[in-house]
Amino acid sequence: MNARDAIKLSIDGGKMITAGYLGDLSDQDMLQRPHPECNHIKWQVGHLISAEHQMISGVCPGSMPELPDGFADRYTKETSASDDATAFDSKEDLLRLFEEQRAGTLQALAGLSDDDLDARAPEEMQAYAPTVGDVFSLQGGHWVMHAGQWAVIRRQLGRPPLF
Repeated sequence: MNARDAIKLSIDGGKMITAGYLGDLSDQDMLQRPHPECNHIKWQVGHLISAEHQMISGVCPGSMPELPDGFADRYTKETSASDDATAFDSKEDLLRLFEEQRAGTLQALAGLSDDDLDARAPEEMQAYAPTVGDVFSLQGGHWVMHAGQWAVIRRQLGRPPLF
């Protein structure tokens, strides 16, 4: 196993957990918050898609599929408090965009050498991902971090634990 394979394994693990937690949730379920001051799942998924696009584009310019016009603007800190279902994309659209962005991430990863992975990430990412390899490694973990809240929401909705 090489570094790219190990990073891909981590990214794929995050996807497996994400798919499990979101699989049987409806659009309405995805507007539930684990606590009044926490973000709902729809906002979180949009944020995660936008963040992945931004981070991978930052280390591999031109490698990611374009997001729809206005997508990132729907998932900012300012929009996180909204419970207006019409302000966010449908679950179906979010999952389609996730798959498109993830394919771009994995294709970009596959084209990198070990030296590329060791290169410094852009200055604005240094605090949380000092190297290109760190930026890619973060993609699975970022989704899993948010999925911790989804486990709570699933229990609130009467769903059994999955993992």
